[in-house]
Amino acid sequence: MRDVAYIALGSNLGDRAHHLARARDAIAELPASRVVAESSIEETQPLGWLEQPMYLNQMVALETSLTPRQLLDRLQAIEQREGRTRHERWESRTLDLDIVCFDEQTASDPDLEIPHPGLADRAFWQRELAELRREAKR
Repeated sequence: MRDVAYIALGSNLGDRAHHLARARDAIAELPASRVVAESSIEETQPLGWLEQPMYLNQMVALETSLTPRQLLDRLQAIEQREGRTRHERWESRTLDLDIVCFDEQTASDPDLEIPHPGLADRAFWQRELAELRREAKR
């Protein structure tokens, strides 16, 4: 089954734009998938309570046959290749890749909730998602 996944990209360490570019390239290389749209890149305040640098954020629309779990595993491998470590929630990161939602599929596992539970609280995700959906209608 082919579906469209919306993936949020974020970075607030190192060369943020470079990390996003490498992530876009890696996502474009995923099997059984193709990037169909990219949102604008925007700078946003960090989430959480830790003092840290500003983020660059973007979202891509990915038409894919990968299941949500397969996609998550591949996205986490991309994060690791870009130097992502996981120690503390909300900490700064070279790269953060989140599955925000799919057009059709949902998931409810302890480590994979689709739509992402943060969607309602992140105005920048809502803007980026709306931008991608407008592009898809063209």
